[in-house]
Amino acid sequence: MDHFNYQGDALFAEDCRLSDMAEQVGTPFYCYSTATLRRHYRAIADAVNGLDCSIFYAVKANSNIAVIATLAAMGAGADVVSGGEFKRAIKAGVAANKMVFSGVGKTADEMKMVLDAGIYQINVESEPELELLSAVACELGKTADITLRVNPDVDARTHEKITTGKAENKFGINLDLARDIYRRAAKMDGIAIKGVALHIGSQLLELEPYQEAYTRIAEFIGDLRDQGLKVERLDLGGGLGIPYSGEKAPSPQQYGNVIKNTVGDLGCHLAIEPGRVMVGNAGVMVTRVIYMKQGTKNRFAIVDGAMNDLIRPTLYNAHHDIVPVVKTADDGGAIDVVGPICESGDYLGKGRKLGSLQAGDLLAVRTAGAYGAVMVSAYNSRPLAPEILVDGDQFQVIRKRVDIEDMLDLETIPDWIEK
Repeated sequence: MDHFNYQGDALFAEDCRLSDMAEQVGTPFYCYSTATLRRHYRAIADAVNGLDCSIFYAVKANSNIAVIATLAAMGAGADVVSGGEFKRAIKAGVAANKMVFSGVGKTADEMKMVLDAGIYQINVESEPELELLSAVACELGKTADITLRVNPDVDARTHEKITTGKAENKFGINLDLARDIYRRAAKMDGIAIKGVALHIGSQLLELEPYQEAYTRIAEFIGDLRDQGLKVERLDLGGGLGIPYSGEKAPSPQQYGNVIKNTVGDLGCHLAIEPGRVMVGNAGVMVTRVIYMKQGTKNRFAIVDGAMNDLIRPTLYNAHHDIVPVVKTADDGGAIDVVGPICESGDYLGKGRKLGSLQAGDLLAVRTAGAYGAVMVSAYNSRPLAPEILVDGDQFQVIRKRVDIEDMLDLETIPDWIEK
C-alpha cells in the first residue's frame, strides 16, 4: 500500500497534486510520501515485536537525508556501506551508536572515522579486513565491536546482480572458513567480536531462502558456542522484496515469523536491515512527454526522464508500472516509454497501455523510491533530477536539481591547453 492515488482524474501524492509539483520544479523529479515511509516502518517494527531486535535502515536503498531522518524519527538506526553514507546518516540525525557499517571494501580512513565516532558495530567481510581493522583500532587505542559476516551459500532466487549469499559471490566468509576466523578474532587486539552477520540478497519474493539461511546460521552459532566462543549478536541483513508488477511478495509479518521460528530462541540480540521494503513504493518519478513518435513497428512516448535518472529497467530488466498523472482516454494501443539518451537501452517501460498520450502530458513511474534517485548519473551531461518529500498537503524540495552549470563548476581545463 502507498499514498499515491487518483482524486478524480488527477494523481496525488497524499494531498498534493503531482502536476502542481511539476509546474513548480520542472521534470523529471522524484517524489516521496512521508505517510508511506511511516506506515512501512511500523509494519516492520510490528513484525519483530516481542523479539530482542534492532532495525537499521539500509541507507543504500535511498540515501536522501530527509528520508533517513524520517525513518530515524520513527526509531530506525542506519546500515551504511561507505564513509559517505555514514556522514549522510550523521547529518540526518542518526547517532553513530545506532549504526552498522557493512561492505566488502572498507578503507583504513573509513574505519578510523567510524571508530572515532563510536559506531555500534562493524560487519567484517574478510580476513584481510579483520587484520586491517585490528591495526587501525590499536593505533587509535580503541576496540572495534564487530560481527563476522558469513556466506551461507544459499540461493536467494533473485536477480543475479543482487544475490549476495552464494559461495561464488564476493560477500562474506564461507562457513567452513568462518569458524577458525571467528576463533582468531576472539583473541585479536583491538577487536571485540560480538557475533555473526549475513545478508543473502535483495528483492526476495520467497521466504524459503531465509528459512534455509537462518537455519544454517543457527547451527553455525551452536557450533561456535560448543567451542566455548561467545555469540551475543546476530545480524540477519535485509532483502525482503516488494511487488513491482503484481508479484506476490511476503509480508513483513510472515518474514518476522521466519525469524522467530529459526533464530528467535538463540538468546542473541538480533538486527535486521530493511531497505527497499521501507522506501520502494514510497516514491515515484514524474516525467513529461516530449514527443509522440510513430515508428513502423512501435509507438514511442519520448520523455524527459531517462536511464540516467532511473537505471533499473536497463540494468536489471526491471519492471515499473507507469501511469498518467492526469488520466487520458483509452485508445487501446501499446506505447514504449523511452528517454532521450543515445542508447537503445534507454527506456522506462515497453508495451504499456497509457491511453491517448500527447506531448506535454505527465507520467508517473511507480515504485521508484528505492534504487532510483540514489543511482542517478550525469550521462549525456544531463541535469540530475530533484527530490521532493510530501507530508499531507505540504511538500518541499529535499534535493535541488543539479544542472549543467553546477557540473561544469567541478571541472577545470589545465593551463597548458590553449583555448
